[in-house]
Amino acid sequence: QVQLVESGGGLVQPGGSLRLSCAASGSGFSINSMAWYRQAPGKQREWVATITIDGRTNYIDSVKGRFTISRDNAKNMGYLQMNNLKPEDTAVYYCNALVTVGGLFSRSWGQGTQVTVSS
Repeated sequence: QVQLVESGGGLVQPGGSLRLSCAASGSGFSINSMAWYRQAPGKQREWVATITIDGRTNYIDSVKGRFTISRDNAKNMGYLQMNNLKPEDTAVYYCNALVTVGGLFSRSWGQGTQVTVSS
């Protein structure tokens, strides 16, 4: 089993920046793709960004040019750099990883970290 723990959320003013981190732990696993999702109050969880094992990235249109997803494979870490934050970015942000354990694929989720953009 792989555990994911997010950190780095908080309260920030519009136009500000935050960097979210996702730490993966467990034994005998490898991470394929990593992704970030978010869920705003009263809304469904939505996909935000993905990074593949070879570093290819993809983003939802609303964050393109403002958010950057990255990863450190040696440390089993994922990151989401968020710049020029807007009130509509307010949500709980979740880390998601497609992992391989014992030759089997599975998806793991973190517990989420709150991001609030408000003046």
